[in-house]
Amino acid sequence: MSVRIAVLPGDGIGPEVVAAAQRVLQRIADIGGYTFVFEEALLGGCAIDATGSPLPDRTLGVCEDSDAILLGAVGGPRWSDPSLPVRPEQGLLGLRQHFTLFANLRPVKVFPALIPHAPLRPELLADGVDILFVRELTGGIYFGERREQGSGDSAYDTLYYTVAEVERVAHVAFKAAQQRRRKVTSVDKANVLAAMRLWRRTVHNVARDYPDVELEDVLVDACTMHLMRRPASFDVILADNMFGDILSDESATLAGSLGMLPSASLGEGTFGLYEPIHGSAPDIAGKGIANPIGTILSAAMLLRYSLGLAEEASLIEQAVETVLESGLRTADINLGGQKAASTAEMTDAILAQLPA
Repeated sequence: MSVRIAVLPGDGIGPEVVAAAQRVLQRIADIGGYTFVFEEALLGGCAIDATGSPLPDRTLGVCEDSDAILLGAVGGPRWSDPSLPVRPEQGLLGLRQHFTLFANLRPVKVFPALIPHAPLRPELLADGVDILFVRELTGGIYFGERREQGSGDSAYDTLYYTVAEVERVAHVAFKAAQQRRRKVTSVDKANVLAAMRLWRRTVHNVARDYPDVELEDVLVDACTMHLMRRPASFDVILADNMFGDILSDESATLAGSLGMLPSASLGEGTFGLYEPIHGSAPDIAGKGIANPIGTILSAAMLLRYSLGLAEEASLIEQAVETVLESGLRTADINLGGQKAASTAEMTDAILAQLPA
């Protein structure tokens, strides 16, 4: 098997964590006798500085010629002014739109070794928390019409969805639930918003195709509370673009750190974009202390969803769990009393758990 992977390190700690994930992917290639060809390109703030565009034409071309994209993070203080006409996040949004990556999968799994690090009472996590967020990614308020009016005294953003947009992401959620614990929680604000009433109606229509899957509707404000009070009760959570973004970030507290969580952005086929859910963390960039686990687990998702290498993906996931059980911790998941591992030390430990 010969595979081309577009590598977009991005900004801040992005290059450090992506390099760690590449080392793990290369080990998998060596184990299986595969050929992984990595081609690096610019995205985000570094691309703006170099070319004036957050998504240069060359980067788009590299991605089009690849089987999958591995991304680090974009953004930073130099480009943080929201009034700037060109911003790093536009590059990421552009990739999602160009490739119609409409479904964002964000697994939130609590490793038993990290339960003491989570801010919740341990008994709330003792039953095992394993949630898959399925977030709609190319519609909703992030992509609706927006405008600042007059002298800036008023503005609006449009929450807009079509039935087709909701249907396709709902099918992803129900199919995922069939492979898990057969329950979908659909999150909306149907008591207030017309677009959310369309969301709820459409999800219920799709649910008829999956009689073996339980469906529940939960208003977003209630869901924020339930995630902190009974997180183990959730299986698959289906949400629109904005609610899915916020709720999955909230749930990172269950795992102990944003640095732990991976994600996959998928469309109709096998092509996908894989990235940790954390940001560029410019305050620790270049210090070699960033947690690479979210990016390494994103690489495992790349193997599973884009390359069909589920067994190899499981090897990585088990290696991560074994290392955490051994007690090794980066600074963000370190409770104190021991020296925090560097990015390289954590990566080396994970590699040591994989076959030579």
